[in-house]
Amino acid sequence: MTRKTVLVTGSAGYLGSQTVAALAQRSDLQVVALDVRQSASRLPGVVYEVADIRASEVDAIIARHAPQVVVHLASIVTPGKHSNRAFEYDVDVNGTRNLLQACVAHGVQRVIVSSSGAAYGYHADNPEWLVETDAIRGNDSFAYACHKRLVEEMLRDYRQSHPQLQQIVFRIGTILGPTVHNQITDLFEKPRLIAIAGCDSPFVFIHDQDVVGAILHGIDSANVGIFNVAGDGKLSIHEIAQRLGKRCRVLPAGLLRSGLWLLKKLGLTQYGPEQLDFLRYRPVLLNTRLKEEFGYTPKLSSAQVFELYRASRQTPAP
Repeated sequence: MTRKTVLVTGSAGYLGSQTVAALAQRSDLQVVALDVRQSASRLPGVVYEVADIRASEVDAIIARHAPQVVVHLASIVTPGKHSNRAFEYDVDVNGTRNLLQACVAHGVQRVIVSSSGAAYGYHADNPEWLVETDAIRGNDSFAYACHKRLVEEMLRDYRQSHPQLQQIVFRIGTILGPTVHNQITDLFEKPRLIAIAGCDSPFVFIHDQDVVGAILHGIDSANVGIFNVAGDGKLSIHEIAQRLGKRCRVLPAGLLRSGLWLLKKLGLTQYGPEQLDFLRYRPVLLNTRLKEEFGYTPKLSSAQVFELYRASRQTPAP
């Protein structure tokens, strides 16, 4: 039996390493792991490649391995201390363009791309529940949201100009798991959670293993398209604080905006006044299409995922 070859970009990252581990369990797949970094550990049967997603070597790697499926997870999710907007754009947008060009040139059949609910943007007029037909309006003031929007616009163009390259685009909610660490979990680790007066700041969560499960389903399924990947339901910032046994520090929007402006000007925080909308207008993803059209149902709801995360952060009793 001829094995299907699956190449994973961003394979050394949090989600990428879990995806590679799951794929490596499959005897019917040949797995190629591609990342700019050497993997900390190597799994038997997995072929490891080291290259920058922006580099010309990517074309040669795609040509050499001839994957039927490419899972594109390489992205700047949590920028480093010395990161900048130009670098993040180069990796997220130009890196994706470089990969798509190689996929088309060498006959890749399907690409699975990790986008984000951030592609919808953080806007006051967002509907209570966002669906895949809603406009993507990732804010220019948020690098990550802006770049996800630009990548999705590029993918839209590729669907028209290169329809032979099948696409699955996952707009993923906030990923939680025992070892996840990002800007949102940083908020939850504070002694008191920041809340904005008059705002519920709802969050939708998805278990890391449910994201991996959706990716595996995308490799096996004939279904293609754009899908919100999130657990059922949502939790407000006040419900999250209650579950953590903490209180919220409720601040007026104007005061928080001014405070963030001053702290960033003084170099005391990487976050500016634009973070107000990041907290205030959370994109809340409805997963109906994921379940009914794509055929994947997350095993855990938003509340269940959060409880797993909370339990993993509890300090064992002495």
